[in-house]
Amino acid sequence: MPIWQSLTEATKEMTYLFHLIEQYGLVIVFFNVLAEQLGAPVPAYPTLVITGALMHRGEYSAPVLLLTAVVAALIADFLWYMAGRRYGRKVLSTLCRISLSPDSCVRQTESIYSRWGARSLLVAKFIPGFASIASALAGTIGTSRTTFILYDSIGAALWAGLAIFLGSLFSTTIDDLLSVLTELGQYGMMLVAAGFAIFVASKWWQRRRFRMSLRMARISVAELDQLFKQGITPAIVDVRSPASQQAGRIPGARTITHQEINSFVFDAPVDQEVIVYCACPNEASAALVAKQLMLRGYKKVRPLSGGIDAWIAAGYAIDS
Repeated sequence: MPIWQSLTEATKEMTYLFHLIEQYGLVIVFFNVLAEQLGAPVPAYPTLVITGALMHRGEYSAPVLLLTAVVAALIADFLWYMAGRRYGRKVLSTLCRISLSPDSCVRQTESIYSRWGARSLLVAKFIPGFASIASALAGTIGTSRTTFILYDSIGAALWAGLAIFLGSLFSTTIDDLLSVLTELGQYGMMLVAAGFAIFVASKWWQRRRFRMSLRMARISVAELDQLFKQGITPAIVDVRSPASQQAGRIPGARTITHQEINSFVFDAPVDQEVIVYCACPNEASAALVAKQLMLRGYKKVRPLSGGIDAWIAAGYAIDS
């Protein structure tokens, strides 16, 4: 097939794609927002901005578009809320394992939610990696359904409303951009695909670098229990949030909140064994604090492999 015919066909495909957005914009918005809020790496903001820009053509109204996005977000968030309510912290660990965000997401989310409570849902969707985990955390710690739905709905409306407003505000510019992409045909589709690929790759690389930075020796729960039996009393440091500590602590553990990590006073001898534990995938928070202690001169610092969950699962004693 001649090159000009290939370009013509690609242009038709690109034009057809934008016709689909014009005709089925609400359906596309619904499933895009739903997928993103469920955790898929498919950003919904560009879709909301584009559909917001296309509103002036009279295909649909702003209230209907906003309601569609809010309902989709609320459905996804409520599913995570119910999962957190039923399965507890296992859901949080699963979310961080499949997330493209660094594994410290649970600790950061707990810190924000512990400080602001359900009100943090008002801005949850503006913080990368926060929305799904915040919804599951709300269910885990027992936030009431009415409170969750109220704040989450308002937060979703603010999030989607801003995108729709931006699309409407810059509708002329966005129309010009869509026209350029249409004229580019297959190259325009390649640019869109490349942008998405770069987004996913950058998130993956960020996560990989984060995990590589936390590589260090761990201690198993069996080895820690053996130290106790031998009469060796290492300094135990619990770096979980106050909400997580309600499940209990390892006997003798001293607690350090997220806000104190960079400034806490640690008075143990520098030659003492120090064990740091948390409740997040890959012992991310524990490894971060362990590295900070090593920079202060402590040589025998190790995160607890599996954290508090592994300790409890092994049947060892905890302090309530």
